[in-house]
Amino acid sequence: MGSDILLGMEGIKKEFPGVAALSEVDFCLRKGEIHALMGENGAGKSTLIKVLTGVYKRDAGTIKLREREIHPNSPQEAQQLGISTVYQEVNLCPNLSVAENIFVGRQPRKWGMIDWNTMHRLSEELLARLDLHIDVRQQLSMYSVAVQQMVAIARAVDISSGILILDEPTSSLDANEVKQLFSAMRRLKEEGMGILFVTHFLDQVYEVTDRITVLRNGTLVGEFKTETLPRTELVSHMIGRVWDPDEQSEEKADTPNQTKVFLQAEGLSKKGSIQPFDLTIHKGEVLGLAGLLGSGRTEVARLIFGIDKSDTGVLELEGEKITAMYPQKAIKRGLGFCPEDRKVEGIVGELTIRENIALAMQAKKGWFPFIPVKKQRDMAQEYIDMLNIKTPGTEQRIDNLSGGNQQKVVLARWLATEPKLLILDEPTRGIDVGTKTEIRKLIFRLAVSGISILIISAELEELVNCCNRVIVLRDRIQIGEVTGAEMKENRIMQMIAEGAEVFAKSGSVGS
Repeated sequence: MGSDILLGMEGIKKEFPGVAALSEVDFCLRKGEIHALMGENGAGKSTLIKVLTGVYKRDAGTIKLREREIHPNSPQEAQQLGISTVYQEVNLCPNLSVAENIFVGRQPRKWGMIDWNTMHRLSEELLARLDLHIDVRQQLSMYSVAVQQMVAIARAVDISSGILILDEPTSSLDANEVKQLFSAMRRLKEEGMGILFVTHFLDQVYEVTDRITVLRNGTLVGEFKTETLPRTELVSHMIGRVWDPDEQSEEKADTPNQTKVFLQAEGLSKKGSIQPFDLTIHKGEVLGLAGLLGSGRTEVARLIFGIDKSDTGVLELEGEKITAMYPQKAIKRGLGFCPEDRKVEGIVGELTIRENIALAMQAKKGWFPFIPVKKQRDMAQEYIDMLNIKTPGTEQRIDNLSGGNQQKVVLARWLATEPKLLILDEPTRGIDVGTKTEIRKLIFRLAVSGISILIISAELEELVNCCNRVIVLRDRIQIGEVTGAEMKENRIMQMIAEGAEVFAKSGSVGS
């Protein structure tokens, strides 16, 4: 390795039962650079960082810190080696002062007692390096999330020996706070620090980084200089679709016009989650949401279903204004929501297929009257047959099923409520090709029957083939829409990479 290289990872492998999380991955961090680590869900970013910081033990490969091989076995060991990490969620003590948070466990002492004057002075000097001037004696909870983030960085910088990992540090910050953070990052870069920056925001990557390493499905796609990598190529590398400007695709068959509006959202937003957006869903329409991870797709769905409370905007269902949406009301009004992470937010692993299917119907009715077990069994069997769920019977525990069959059970749960709008967040992720085809055919059948569908998917081919319209988001902002014969993967990719103005000029963006 060259003398300017602070950290080198070569041939890193990490496997979990049945999954190769990292396969022969290399990563290099140089002195005085900000290096972005990018990739979609399952790319291996988090696993690589956990291997580096000692959370996971690598199965193969080497890690060298300033040309000396290291073997961190815990985050504490990594920290002692000088590798500091600041996570998306600020991991500090809000009930302690700013200075105490910076020096917790490392307080300067004098005659066996904490030297408060020295600790306060050193804290002020550390924060001044980041151009932050606050009262370090104040309790941390008195300050904003952005200031708390800077305090976490100051602590990490003081511990670090030149390597700082920032894991999604901008996810809860507004535009001005991001500028302040980037200013601090540039100062640290000028001092010679190497910063590994994990983010999903394209604009931020091109604003502040020097290099980009892209991972996909646990493998290294490549390392690139930011200034020489076009955005369209970066998007192509991340999602695994080759950009071909001459690509020709068949036009979609005409679909019946959906004229009756079921849901309309105007100016819905949530600070730190999604900028104000407008959205209309017609009865029997299949509407897609496209964008990279972190673009705001799931956040839109969570606002519509009432999981998150909006800060601004108006939501109407069948012409009626909804003053406060929450999940139980959403269910009663005919909305269903299949979440992205079925294992965490979808299934209840300890319950049977019957019990999992009955959950939403019971919530719609209220806890009383209770749905009789026989009716639950009959309902479950109906959907087992309809969706071809492979199981010995209704009383099988759901966690014994394959991922694809678990997904079908979650779909059955919402179909049992006879929804008017079904929100599907990554409905085919992690399932086999055959089951994907079955679910896509089901989407068409549901739309023909008059059910509205909102699909969130990272697979552009899925959106192009299934949807009547696709709304495109980037960096938490709704940037435009494509529809009808104009829906091509290339066009959506370019829109994500370069913004709505490209399509506005060509006339291919919908209103």
